[in-house]
Amino acid sequence: MALKMRQSLDQLENEFWRETEIDQRRREALRREAASRSRKRHYVKRQKRSSMRFWILVMTLILTALIVAVGMFFTLYQLLA
Repeated sequence: MALKMRQSLDQLENEFWRETEIDQRRREALRREAASRSRKRHYVKRQKRSSMRFWILVMTLILTALIVAVGMFFTLYQLLA
């Protein structure tokens, strides 16, 4: 009887360690997945900011070119009139 009880305790202990190992693997996989999602969110956010800055720069350049062109033609008109 004691031998049978010892075997069942050993089985319980082995099962406990196996479950502990499975839990550790699952936690590590969840941590890696969360880190990956965080990196993706950061990349998308940075990409959106970069895109917005680019379009602001393009619009600023176009607006500057228009202002300079209008100013030049106005000055030329004033000089010739």
